[in-house]
Amino acid sequence: MSQDLYELLGVDRDADADAVKKAYRRLARQYHPDVNPDPESQERFKDISRAYEVLSDPQKRAAYDRGGDPFVGAGGFGQGPGFSFTDIMDAFFGGAATGAGGRGPRTRQRRGQDALIRLEIDLAEAAFGVSRELKVDTAVRCSTCHGEGAAPGTHAVPCETCHGQGEVAHVQRSFLGEIRTLRPCAACRGFGTIIPDPCRECSGDGRVRARRTLTVKIPAGVDTGTRVQLSGEGEVGPGGGPAGDLYVEIHVAPHDVFTRHGNDLHTTVTLPMTAAALGTAITLPTLEADVVTDEAETEVETSIELDIRPGTQSGAEQVLRGRGVPGLRGGRGDLVVTVVVDTPTDLDPRQEELLRELAAIRDEEKPSGQVRPGNRSVFGRLRDAFNAH
Repeated sequence: MSQDLYELLGVDRDADADAVKKAYRRLARQYHPDVNPDPESQERFKDISRAYEVLSDPQKRAAYDRGGDPFVGAGGFGQGPGFSFTDIMDAFFGGAATGAGGRGPRTRQRRGQDALIRLEIDLAEAAFGVSRELKVDTAVRCSTCHGEGAAPGTHAVPCETCHGQGEVAHVQRSFLGEIRTLRPCAACRGFGTIIPDPCRECSGDGRVRARRTLTVKIPAGVDTGTRVQLSGEGEVGPGGGPAGDLYVEIHVAPHDVFTRHGNDLHTTVTLPMTAAALGTAITLPTLEADVVTDEAETEVETSIELDIRPGTQSGAEQVLRGRGVPGLRGGRGDLVVTVVVDTPTDLDPRQEELLRELAAIRDEEKPSGQVRPGNRSVFGRLRDAFNAH
């Protein structure tokens, strides 16, 4: 290779390392065999790579500038250039190529996984909030080795295979020359250190499983499926790393009186036929009644009076504003009361006689009933519309 190395890369003799690398990237993208399979381009790429190997190495560049052979002691030109796979990847992607484990040793400490537990609570507790104590089984930092993984009085030592680097170089020959790749060290699994005497309590993992008690505050307005996040209360990571988060998933148990739809509560009241016809007043319990104890002195309403208007029909609804479930973001839903009229079926002779008298007075002895039309066809509706005009 008689051509001047600086001329090959198209840089000045006083070009700095960044200029040399940029020139190599530009030319490598142009002449790489994967991009340009022409045999002359392959030879050109070899020359460019050898020039970059010399000019990117301060010692070889200094030897070349003095007129010496930069490959003396390195196998000469006959063994091909010693550029690395990293340099080729730099040329195409503009950054350093990393092996499977990345550059340098990886840390033993890693963040722990998140944990999930399910908690069943009552409807009133979901509506107004509650504090609960939970017993959870998670990984915690080993108290014997304090997360280091080594037995007390000992420490991790540098790996003799990779000399603490966490990775080893693998050399492969190709028509391009020697291609070096970095792989995680198998002896230390990429950590760069080895624990010769692991902690017996945690077997070198830095964490053990234990049961602990936590207090979780459930905010007012939660519903089934709501998750409450407790930061840093999940699994401690390997090597005593930071803990993940704990998620408490809420399940609201069914209530005997109320059914929840969003932030609204629904309940059903069954009334005798006479009460629905004449009107009445009934006392309904509120959801607050479930959270008020006998010892507590409170002014919370545990019941409410509901006026039933005379002539109330079965299926009629009455809405009590602001008597539902508080929302997570403020406000409060409604209480919807559905009235069901109970028709008597076990009349004695006197009651039957009175009802017949009432029917005669109201001219309802032989009611014709009201037949509601079903879903008519489109043509039937169009015919009715034309007839109306």
